[in-house]
Amino acid sequence: MPEGHSVHRLARQFGDVFAGERLAVSSPQGRFSQGAALLDGHTLTGAVAHGKHLFLEFEHGLVLHVHLGLYGAWDFGGDESFRGASSIGAPRKVGEREEYDAVGGDAAGAAGADGAAGYAGPPPPVGAVRVRLAGAHGWADLRGATTCTAITEAEAAAVVARLGPDPLRNLPGDRDSFTEAVLARRTPLAALLMDQKVVAGIGNVYRAELLFRQRLDPWLPGNGLPAEGAQRLWDDTVAMMSDGVRDGRIITTPPQYWSSGATAAASATAAPEEAHFVYRRHGLDCRVCRTPVALTELATRKLYWCPACQAA
Repeated sequence: MPEGHSVHRLARQFGDVFAGERLAVSSPQGRFSQGAALLDGHTLTGAVAHGKHLFLEFEHGLVLHVHLGLYGAWDFGGDESFRGASSIGAPRKVGEREEYDAVGGDAAGAAGADGAAGYAGPPPPVGAVRVRLAGAHGWADLRGATTCTAITEAEAAAVVARLGPDPLRNLPGDRDSFTEAVLARRTPLAALLMDQKVVAGIGNVYRAELLFRQRLDPWLPGNGLPAEGAQRLWDDTVAMMSDGVRDGRIITTPPQYWSSGATAAASATAAPEEAHFVYRRHGLDCRVCRTPVALTELATRKLYWCPACQAA
């Protein structure tokens, strides 16, 4: 499932390329036809993410609420002036391609050497496109989302009110709210971090990596963690997820663990097998202590941890 950093990248991209535009909204698949009719022809005024929820706000007071779930993804394309990721969504389907594509080819009337002169609008939809947003210079297609609804601003606010604080918004009081929520529960930390009512936006990758970086036993009850430990956990979450927004991928290891890190080049980054401390490294040596990384299931999801570094 896409984690919070991807949804914040989506909000930023929608704001960059569609805000202030009157959009054509349709549902090629047909499952969102009624909602599309309510939004069609209206101006996008803003895009907000909270945790794994995306809210696209329109000038007439309605909001497109999207939760990608396990399989949802947005694809983008447009003319030469349309910049951004070509797709953001479920890693198991399309991943996140951060390079700009001159999307469309002949079917889209893609721009020629003189820029947008040849642009003829979006191509015919491919597959089960739940909703298509189209502006003057580009389009966005949504497939496979768990939630795709047109709601009021009040209903959007109610969705946010049911969620915990979002580390990527990091509003005043959020650190204290997170600390209080963790310390009030006897639930294991590994389950609390996946509870969107405790903290919004953390998924399985961030959970495993945060607990390792803080050297925390995944089964430690929340009320067994000192307040300063919960505060450090929040601060590391803010830092790690902010890096994810910047990089477009989850990298939790520092450069000394990368084969390219020794060059200290500005372009150095982690190879996929170097990006994490424990996630999907079951049976491999811990990068710190060489103990084999363990795997179990907690809160119906796979949990990776180092039994030595994260001992009780």
